[in-house]
Amino acid sequence: MKVPAKVPVVVDGKQLVLTNLDKVLYPEAGFTKAEVIDYYSRIAPAMLPHLRGRPLTVKRYPNGVTGPFFFEKNAPRHTPPWIRRVTLPVPGSTKDRESIEFAVVDDLPTLVYYANLAALEIHVPMWRVSAEGAALPPDILVFDLDPGPGATIVECCRVAVLLRDALAADGHACYPKTSGNKGMQLHVPWPDPDRATSPYAKELARLLDAGHDLVTSVMSKRLRPGKVFIDWSQNNPAKTTVAAYSLRANAQPTVSAPLSWEEVEDCESADQLVFTGPDVLARVAEFGDLFP
Repeated sequence: MKVPAKVPVVVDGKQLVLTNLDKVLYPEAGFTKAEVIDYYSRIAPAMLPHLRGRPLTVKRYPNGVTGPFFFEKNAPRHTPPWIRRVTLPVPGSTKDRESIEFAVVDDLPTLVYYANLAALEIHVPMWRVSAEGAALPPDILVFDLDPGPGATIVECCRVAVLLRDALAADGHACYPKTSGNKGMQLHVPWPDPDRATSPYAKELARLLDAGHDLVTSVMSKRLRPGKVFIDWSQNNPAKTTVAAYSLRANAQPTVSAPLSWEEVEDCESADQLVFTGPDVLARVAEFGDLFP
């Protein structure tokens, strides 16, 4: 039976109209928009704590992962009035804008609204906004581990353990997740609002670069074959990182999935740490949220 083009629903008291639910957004997997919305609806209890208060950037794929896409930071004109928005300065904007009105995903209806826009990927910064909408200092430090040619997430896991131990020596805990693509990230809760994250991340990355042949802290492609690039620059307040539990726009509906350190330490092949939306729902049902 054909699904109606428009389906009105009520989500936690908010009225939405879901559209084109039978559109296939992941052709190789046959994964539809309805399944994308279902995934985000069901993962919301684990995902929302990592989104609340963070200005939103999405990567939208109106015709699926094989079609054109676009990044969207500014809340669309048709954004419902009940979605929280904050206006923030964007110095150096590529579109010469002085400020952007960002949406903030604070609740399930907002998450469903964006899933219905085929916002497959959800990206957020490492800082939040106050109740009044002002930018706060970073509360997370992030390391993005990107394998160069000849390396995989297996090598990323080895570097993640090196970073974990170095951070622990400085009194910091950290939490791993896959990127949902070929690499991974480490999130470090950052308790000191008066201490910038970027200089510390840069110093630690360069320290590991100097001491381990597997590591590079330099973006230059000629230095990356067989190595893992520790991208510390993601701590620039103007940058975002894919959110925990976000889908990624790959052939399969892979997810940026939080990991246990046991999984990281035991990784021996790249396919061990590939998780799709259904996989992640099962993982959260069994283990709960592995992220802080």
